[in-house]
Order: sequence, then structure tokens, then C-alpha cells
Amino acid sequence: MFTLIPATVEDFDRLLQLRLRCMRESLERIGRFDEWRAYDRFRNSYRPHYTRLIMTPNGRMAGCVAMGPVDGHLLLEHFYVEPEQQGKGLGSAVLHQLLGEADTARLPIRLSVLQQSEAGRFYARHGFKQTGEDEWDVYYERQPKTAPIRQTDAIA
Repeated sequence: MFTLIPATVEDFDRLLQLRLRCMRESLERIGRFDEWRAYDRFRNSYRPHYTRLIMTPNGRMAGCVAMGPVDGHLLLEHFYVEPEQQGKGLGSAVLHQLLGEADTARLPIRLSVLQQSEAGRFYARHGFKQTGEDEWDVYYERQPKTAPIRQTDAIA
């Protein structure tokens, strides 16, 4: 259904345009859309070494996601799915893979979403709990799932 491939510094412009397509409506709803601010914020937070492109089986980019370590947790950011690909399960499938990676690493995942964004409900459905909010963002965290201890492990 999808493949994740590493992003590069050269992907910045097309990922910025993806961000604008995905975020514009939400930012306009709260009176915060400003193309230059969006550019500046993305430029200051783009970490290509932790960013992956979401590719469809036919080789088209369907989105991107960044997740990397920060101070004992994983920071999930820049998770954008092309508008025409939304609502088809792709985002959930990608997130499921990322949750598995976090569980394997035994690290919590933290993220923020824009106030009044549909993304908050998406993350809540996938086990994220709200940890705070400010004027513009809502913060979430998901603790890693650990494998249950088998009876033979507990005896040893």
C-alpha cells in the first residue's frame, strides 16, 4: 500500500508545498495562514535525516512524515498526506508502522497539532493522550506498548 523512503535536503520545496496544501484550510480557520510564516516554521524544523517520503506502489509521493529522537522520546512532526489521499486509510497505515517502531524502541511519541484540527481526533483514535495546549497548538503523547511478560520469562 505504501513505502517509506528517506527524504533529502533537496525535498524541502516540494514538502513545503505539501505542507501548505495540507495545512492551509486549518490555518485559515483560526486566522493564522501566512505563507511566509509557514515557510519559516518549516525551514526551522525540517530535519531531512528523520523525514521519510510516503510513496504509493506506482512511485508517486503521497505524503511525508518525520519522526526522530528528542530528549528521551520520539518527536512526530510534519505528517502530511496529500489531500486526495486522505480518508482512505493511508495515514492510519503509516502511523501504525511508526507506532511499531516506537514500541520496538520502547520510547514514547510526542506531537502537537493545530488547535481545532481534525488531526487531534485522528491521534486520539490511535492511543494518543492530550498532555497540554496553548493558544495555537494541542500537545499529545503516546506511551510505548510493551510485550506482555510470558510466564516462562517471569520465572527465569
